[in-house]
Amino acid sequence: MDGSNKKRVVIVDDSVVMRDLVRRQLLEDGRFTVVGEAGDPYEARDVIKRTNPDVLTLDVEMPRMDGLSFLEKLMRLRPLPVVMFSSETHRGSRAAIEALSLGAIDCIGKPGMHNPDAMKALAERVFIASTARIPGRRLPSPDLPARFDWNGRIVLVGASTGGVDALESFLAAYPENGPPTLIAQHMPETFLAGFARFLSERVRPDVALAREGEVLGQGMVRIAPGGETHLVLSQHAGCVTSRLYAGEKVSGHRPSVDMLFRSATGLGGRIVAVLLTGMGSDGACGMKELRQAGAFTIAQDRDSSVVYGMPRVACEMGAASLSLSLGEIPGTVLEASRRGERDLRAPATTGSVQPKRSFPGGSPPHLR
Repeated sequence: MDGSNKKRVVIVDDSVVMRDLVRRQLLEDGRFTVVGEAGDPYEARDVIKRTNPDVLTLDVEMPRMDGLSFLEKLMRLRPLPVVMFSSETHRGSRAAIEALSLGAIDCIGKPGMHNPDAMKALAERVFIASTARIPGRRLPSPDLPARFDWNGRIVLVGASTGGVDALESFLAAYPENGPPTLIAQHMPETFLAGFARFLSERVRPDVALAREGEVLGQGMVRIAPGGETHLVLSQHAGCVTSRLYAGEKVSGHRPSVDMLFRSATGLGGRIVAVLLTGMGSDGACGMKELRQAGAFTIAQDRDSSVVYGMPRVACEMGAASLSLSLGEIPGTVLEASRRGERDLRAPATTGSVQPKRSFPGGSPPHLR
């Protein structure tokens, strides 16, 4: 890569050894130039002003000011893509989730006894962060009526990079008794439990990790627990339930958005599917199958996405009924799942139906 096209990086860490390790990994990759380093946030402030970087790597634990406090100030005064880098993040600590909520694009655990492979994907993740959009200031949550008259539609949501902040904003608009909502967020298993707790403290509905065989009902938001399982839907005795399906990665992920979406094609018009910010294409094929089955499908638009990957592919495939900004999506979802709503579904796309992919280890339980 030509020097003028390389991504400009500032490394902020109180450890000289760690700064050297990060610098060497980025320079060996060939897509970066390290324009500055700092040992604490006060030094970092001056370095950032002087060098105008494309991306920042930031340690959580530092002297004089911790990384989270600096991140909050940075995103308010001088927003830029940030990758948090800390010994805490590999344990799925609250610091990692708070960093993502404050606007960090990614969190990476420092290498050590419990995380020896942390550096392997460092350069790729920093590069992805350097290309991300920084979302604008979140609009305040609207005042909602105490009663939500649910029409029976179930909401399915997929997200990846940038999804923590997007999902918090999305669910902040939900009433306490909103439509049952299942979420597949690309995130390590150790982070997901903390993410569910984080959301449960900030939004009105009941947020928790999904459990095997749980009957879905009004006011429930359930997040795929990841690990060795995918989250899928099933139907038994007239009730729609969550299932944890053990299997290989699908579309490169576990939990996979494609897996969640495809499991619901049997419900057709009873589904509202949403694809939020994220890199890659997971969820696009599943969303197209849902739309062809009669579901109402929404993709986040380019301008409000941190990474316009998954929703972009969905739009290009004709999988999305609508492409909306993050601020417009919650109200549209609630309108589509409220009794007496107008028919929001766009006509299904024409052309050949995409063939369904086989699932490793056999087919998951599809709705009948």
